[in-house]
Amino acid sequence: MKKESRTVLSHPRFELTIDRLCHQLLENHHDFSNACLISIQPRGTLFAERIYQRLAELTDLSGVSKGKLDVTFYRDDFRKGKAPLIPNKNEMNFLIEDKDVILIDDVLYTGRTIRAALTALQHYGRPKSVELLVLVDRRFNRHLPIQPDYVGLTIDSVDEAHIKVDWAETQEEDKILLYSRKEDI
Repeated sequence: MKKESRTVLSHPRFELTIDRLCHQLLENHHDFSNACLISIQPRGTLFAERIYQRLAELTDLSGVSKGKLDVTFYRDDFRKGKAPLIPNKNEMNFLIEDKDVILIDDVLYTGRTIRAALTALQHYGRPKSVELLVLVDRRFNRHLPIQPDYVGLTIDSVDEAHIKVDWAETQEEDKILLYSRKEDI
């Protein structure tokens, strides 16, 4: 069966989107003296690294903490799969107590991953605030009342559709693809 996909965003608009998100973060967090960047593994890590690199080009981020958070065992559906789960390693060597946390993921779909991340964050302290930064928001597919603070692109699609983000680091180029069915990936 032929894979039905449509490129929704590619270079150079992809880079412009990341640049816009970084400028929005700078407007709200200035020197990032009380902020930290935390990516949700696995797919949010490449996005977070790109955000961090661009912010470092725009300002001094030498004191900014960044971490990688795995939410595998905090998900409400982690026991429903047939295959054994393989979690990623948490890379959080700091506490988030009284910090402004910027939680980063590539695609916001039902909100369940974000809910799991908020639960997992509690092991690292009580943050002053938590903001959500996503590259793609599928706003009409939410199961939980979770909304992003920073959005690269909003895509309204049917439930059967699937969004896939390709990164130049792992695929040929940066692009966002819309598949008509999840099975087509």
